[in-house]
Amino acid sequence: MAKAPVLTPRAEDFPRWYQDVINKAELADNGPVRGTMVIRPYGYGLWERMQSEMDARIKRAGAQNAYFPMFIPQHYLTREAEHVEGFAPELAVVTHGGGKQLDEPVVVRPTSETIVNEYFSKWVQSYRDLPLLINQWANVVRWEKRPRTFLRTTEFLWQEGHTAHATYEEARAYAAMIHRDVYQNFMEEILAISVVPGRKTPDERFAGAINTLTLEAMMGDGKALQLGTSHELGQNFAKAFDTDFLTDTGGRAHVWQTSWGSTTRMVGGLIMVHGDDNGLRIPPRVAAVQVVVLAVKEDEAVLAKVRELGEQLRAAGLRVTVDDRVDTPFGRRSVDWELKGVPLRIEVGPRDLENGSCVLVRRIRGEKTPATLSSLAATIPAILEEDQALLLRQSAEFRNARTLDVDSVEQAHEAAATGWARIPWAKLGAQGAAALAEHGITVRCLVLPDGSVPDSDDAPDSLAIVARAY
Repeated sequence: MAKAPVLTPRAEDFPRWYQDVINKAELADNGPVRGTMVIRPYGYGLWERMQSEMDARIKRAGAQNAYFPMFIPQHYLTREAEHVEGFAPELAVVTHGGGKQLDEPVVVRPTSETIVNEYFSKWVQSYRDLPLLINQWANVVRWEKRPRTFLRTTEFLWQEGHTAHATYEEARAYAAMIHRDVYQNFMEEILAISVVPGRKTPDERFAGAINTLTLEAMMGDGKALQLGTSHELGQNFAKAFDTDFLTDTGGRAHVWQTSWGSTTRMVGGLIMVHGDDNGLRIPPRVAAVQVVVLAVKEDEAVLAKVRELGEQLRAAGLRVTVDDRVDTPFGRRSVDWELKGVPLRIEVGPRDLENGSCVLVRRIRGEKTPATLSSLAATIPAILEEDQALLLRQSAEFRNARTLDVDSVEQAHEAAATGWARIPWAKLGAQGAAALAEHGITVRCLVLPDGSVPDSDDAPDSLAIVARAY
């Protein structure tokens, strides 16, 4: 009897493959309430690495971490009309507490612009208090109609930045800097995902913002995934919450603001961009386990050597796991580590040990090569960097191959069946975008021919990136 495949092939059923990877690589389980998820240790290890790398970049951008309550008085949200209208269908509202009906319902945090502004209005008195740069790591709740683990869940984890500035120009520059130097840098340098930076159309921008910058990535099935956004809020929230300050000339003015966020959706993006029919392929820089050292069989000398190797590689600054579970068949263990996408496996058996060698398995390249045990600590860091660069290159090449330049709505519709279309915004416009939306195809962002981000909604020569999206 033929052995059943471990995973559903991607070409056969991509959504099923995605769920198979999450389950069999032990990333997450469905939670007890529809749309929630339990993130398992291996999946949370990925998120922790993402947090660490992102947090360092956010702090280099000058922001400090804080925390705001997850319960928000309902009347806060009604003070910015466009904002409450945009989030109304997704809100979770608490009406009872302590066995009694509340005097005023409270909303479970869908995002924090309103409660942040309530406190910014207290903290900002003078131009000397600006800029005020705050970030928080938290969970949020948005009632999801069509949940999918990591991609769209009722509760998810994220970071959200909120800033207040004295001038429009300063706020705009800060939003662009977060977009470029924090988010794009992190996604390309750490996640090895080649992203397209762009500007959202007015219909697609964040509720209450005057501009939204986005980073879009192509998944392995040709669909788009929004991985992070940075918003210029203008003075909309500042006016609603009376967040003003004494200027350096003695007058009073409302602050100019930004907000920006990235979520556990990035874990889903990592799976769908880099994964293959054997499971995950994790970029070395974000991998909680970069190297696993496996004992092929029970042998005292082999067990001693793999443990020694583990210590040597840790001392060299690598994140290492030693797999000495020789009571579990070697084949099963190697398949499990392949599924989990650990970048490098070092396999050591009795014969290898006699020869002072091992088998080096590069998960990202799919290669097995012999290696000398004594050289591993010196050579592995370079190997990991090579494979990190390969993943980024493959991500860009795949997107470029699946992106077509088109001249009509019909051609854009056809191209979106297998990838992305790039069409002049002047030829598409709001009417063409609405026609595509009827078929589940959206304008992901506007870009300029040289790949830069347009300065305005009506910038000449803007191109629309259109695709089906998660």
